[in-house]
Amino acid sequence: MGGHKAQPYKIPNPEIYKVEDVPQLKRVQEELAKRGLKDPWLRNHVWRYQSTQSPFMRGVVCLTRGWKVGIPAFLITIAVEQYFGIDYSGHGHHDEGHH
Repeated sequence: MGGHKAQPYKIPNPEIYKVEDVPQLKRVQEELAKRGLKDPWLRNHVWRYQSTQSPFMRGVVCLTRGWKVGIPAFLITIAVEQYFGIDYSGHGHHDEGHH
């Protein structure tokens, strides 16, 4: 039934994430150790502190997020307004004779 499909993503080895590589998490680990505690799942948060992109690329991604939907929606809105003659300027033609 169905066979085996290759996964489209590669699951990383958990050993590559080390708490010792992140100073903030290392401090948390040390504070817990002072109280006789240990968080076995602390390693799961290492990826949050390891940057894989330059600050410039993170900025570009942040500024361009949503453009795939936003730009076509903007263009469709402009086209619909032009087609139906919708004008938001407030300067419509009326017969009251005052300006």
